Amino acid sequence: MALGAALATGKPQAFSLVPGPGFLNGCAALCTAYALNAPLFGVIGQIQSDAIGKEFGLLHEIEGQLETLKSLTKHADRVVSGTKANAQFRDAWLALHNGRPRPVAVEVPVNIWRSETGVDKENLKVTPLKPSAIAPDLISEAADLISNAERPLIAVGSGAQDHSDDVRFLAKSIDAGVMAFRTGHGVMDSRDPLAITMPVGHALWAECDLVIGLGTRLTTQKLEWGVDENLKILHIDLDADVLARICAPMVGINANLGDALPQIQSALNEQPDRSQWSSRIAEKKSIFAQAIADELAPQLDWLDAIRDAMPEEGIFVDELTQIGYVSRFAFPCYSPRTFLSTGYQGTLGWGIASAIGAAHARRDVPVVSIAGDGGAMFTISELASAAHHNIPINIIVMNDNAFGNVRSIQRDNYDARFVASDLSSPDFVKLAESCGVHGMRATTPDELRYELSKAIANQGPNLIEVPVGEFPSPWKYILMPKLRGLRSELR
Repeated sequence: MALGAALATGKPQAFSLVPGPGFLNGCAALCTAYALNAPLFGVIGQIQSDAIGKEFGLLHEIEGQLETLKSLTKHADRVVSGTKANAQFRDAWLALHNGRPRPVAVEVPVNIWRSETGVDKENLKVTPLKPSAIAPDLISEAADLISNAERPLIAVGSGAQDHSDDVRFLAKSIDAGVMAFRTGHGVMDSRDPLAITMPVGHALWAECDLVIGLGTRLTTQKLEWGVDENLKILHIDLDADVLARICAPMVGINANLGDALPQIQSALNEQPDRSQWSSRIAEKKSIFAQAIADELAPQLDWLDAIRDAMPEEGIFVDELTQIGYVSRFAFPCYSPRTFLSTGYQGTLGWGIASAIGAAHARRDVPVVSIAGDGGAMFTISELASAAHHNIPINIIVMNDNAFGNVRSIQRDNYDARFVASDLSSPDFVKLAESCGVHGMRATTPDELRYELSKAIANQGPNLIEVPVGEFPSPWKYILMPKLRGLRSELR
């Protein structure tokens, strides 16, 4: 829930876990938050300090909890006394508010909880560090690189979510198509002629002569689609280590996009005529829109129904289910932080709990969560939490009585030898109602459009079960082949 709230608001959120099993139960969410650059602050319990590592078999005792915690956060520490707590918490808060957003956590043994700290409650604010100035020569090099490009593309990730206006202004200034995979959706309005999906970006990749990475790892482009000496890379990111990963950019700028993009924009010279490139982008967009409409009509029908029922500012929470995969390149988004996804972790079952947190934090807009029946069962118990707190979440469960993606892979690649992919799923409407959640069922896209519209108007938790069958595979539009050779300095 804290993760969902952080993604929906862009603001730090806090959570607390008991040690041992409680901590381990939260690790899937914590590693997902790490992958998604989510600013979470965790307070984690621990057994009494003088028993740590001695294997007495105390309640909730596990070996190496702090070491595990450190691997899932950018900063983690253990408080060993009340007098040291102030400095340790301040270090954690500084880490939370500076540099690349990621979770931080403090572990507190049970015997320390009631210790006096001497903290002045009026002196708890932490001032973020002032960022270093960007070297003027880097700004000039970036501007020159852009001005000399004939066919530029921009790739955005989660680091661009709070800089949508600057990204859109740059894209329009240089006629660059802007692509997003999972975490960059909404930075560009999907209706913008320069907003492109990943399949369109892939189709243009062999022709592109400059890619500008903004708040993204560029992993898909660099590692999967490939790069060569004819493709120049301008990469801007808060994390300096990201810039040279896989292959070094021609120009790399370690900075906040809010600082870098306005300076680059001001340094741009008159741009060349890129009207042919704009036409090429429009052509590819049209081709792929038609191909996807023809090949993936069943998924698109359901997604169109959801989009029609939601207001423009509504938040859509992706899941690892058949319409979820298609949503990553076919669900229109109009503003930042309105498409929430698991990023590279691909955390099956994250959707319902995260969406409940998003809906609680953003009660001003409708939040719609999709899930398959298999994924829904991971956190379906949180329906009770949603009802208890009257959280206005709208959950859609696509029920095919299977782990549908696994089953389709077994069907297509393993001669239909099905193993552990069929499920006996519950009646989700009855399950929802038993938790105090308004339950409905829709059997067609038109029914879903109608029921979701009603649910959004209801100021409380809702669940809509959608019985479905097999879907056509979307994977050719997600796992796309290499188009360019990799540079020799790949690492």
